[in-house]
Amino acid sequence: MNKILVANRGEIALRIMRSCKEMGISTVAVYSEADADMPFVRFADEAYCIGPAPSSQSYLLGDKIIQVAKDCGAEGIHPGYGFLSENAAFSRAVSDAGLIFIGPTPSSIETMGSKIGAKQSAKRFNVPMVPGTDTPLKDVAEAHEVALRTGFPLLIKASAGGGGKGMRIVHHAGELEEQMQMAKSEALNYFNDDSVFIEKYVGSPKHIEIQILGDKHGHYLYLFERECSIQRRHQKLIEEAPSSCLSPEVRKAMGESAVNVARSCEYHGAGTVEFLVDDDLNFYFLEMNTRLQVEHCVTEMITGIDLVKEQIKVARGEELSFTQEDLKINGHAIELRICAEDPLNNFLPDIGKLEVYKRPQGAGIRVDDGYDEGMEIPIYYDPMIGKLVAWGANRQEAIERLSRAISEFRINGIETTLPFGQWAIRQPAFTEGKFDTHFIEKYYTPEELSAFTEEEAEIAALFAVHIFEEQTRFIKPLNQDVSRWKNRSTQR
Repeated sequence: MNKILVANRGEIALRIMRSCKEMGISTVAVYSEADADMPFVRFADEAYCIGPAPSSQSYLLGDKIIQVAKDCGAEGIHPGYGFLSENAAFSRAVSDAGLIFIGPTPSSIETMGSKIGAKQSAKRFNVPMVPGTDTPLKDVAEAHEVALRTGFPLLIKASAGGGGKGMRIVHHAGELEEQMQMAKSEALNYFNDDSVFIEKYVGSPKHIEIQILGDKHGHYLYLFERECSIQRRHQKLIEEAPSSCLSPEVRKAMGESAVNVARSCEYHGAGTVEFLVDDDLNFYFLEMNTRLQVEHCVTEMITGIDLVKEQIKVARGEELSFTQEDLKINGHAIELRICAEDPLNNFLPDIGKLEVYKRPQGAGIRVDDGYDEGMEIPIYYDPMIGKLVAWGANRQEAIERLSRAISEFRINGIETTLPFGQWAIRQPAFTEGKFDTHFIEKYYTPEELSAFTEEEAEIAALFAVHIFEEQTRFIKPLNQDVSRWKNRSTQR
């Protein structure tokens, strides 16, 4: 492939294009009218407007994107994440058009896109499962039968679900029918599929995922794990690699299970297998994401592997150039998603102009973003502005570097998750690694953040005064000798 069209926007489009440029591959951007001045559009070798701001009229128009690729001579399409990245019909249409889809096959996407299908596929390879069903519930009577086996609390989940949609916790038999109907209704509304199933509710799990790679020659490997337990509304905010809680033995077992999930659907490319992990480090298959993840950066930081380049190489038919034994964990990386959200107002999205936007710099700091100072944050897309990643030789150094980078990041004009990130990584539960997916529920309140922010501001002010006093303590007023020198010089 000498030319690739990136069917996405913002930070991910820019991130993909940078890897393409390093490989000597020309890039093509497609953009909506709202994104005409975005950095990814300026960075691309070619750029084409494909429609108005709403994604349904631009970034989700698969046929139009394919036509642009054909017209400009692109040989492949990279979907990034979101939009059409896990759309089997789009993957199939790209291939049917004689182009290369830089991602898995339509059948892999279809298998893992259904939570029930994914469970059935992984079960053939003895991947650990949460107790429950791996077929759609027929009716409430069957749900009661399953509940007798799993016990309460239990979880009703949409087969086609994601992002917490179509998911209901049931605490006792009296609410089972109502919660099941609500889950089915929400699933139908969001995914046009009301299939639901039951899982035993794991009360305080950690959310840990494994990055995998597979080529078209049957070779698979895992690039260790990412800890993704700090979430709001079932969506991640802080991710790190490696996890602070896994033993080498559990890490290996989870990695091998993730590879088996990939084998079960003959997967190729980069993918992520997600697990729930309980207090005793028992792990259970949750789902597979058949694309690059937002948080792939932390894996790149600890392995030195460029996952986008590997995706492209696999799509070109190349074999993986390294083995499992070649991979080693180097240090620790933590990522904070910088979202245009107000953590003091239930993390509601915020819009406005980036009146000030100054990125942090320094050793071990990476910023993947898609905006520049003076730009407007549009209402049409995901509120994520970018990602701030810190690497350190160990977890403590990574935390300190991330804290320093957050304090240096200057964003005015909108509310962001930066203050929350600074608060979160300073909590004892986080620093000690003793947290789970209920971190925000257990420890966070807007009042906590307000008090923390005020204390941080006071400490910063006192520190600034201290520095000023130290610097001025040794400064003396100009003495008469200087003035006499001046006088003599003027008399000559």
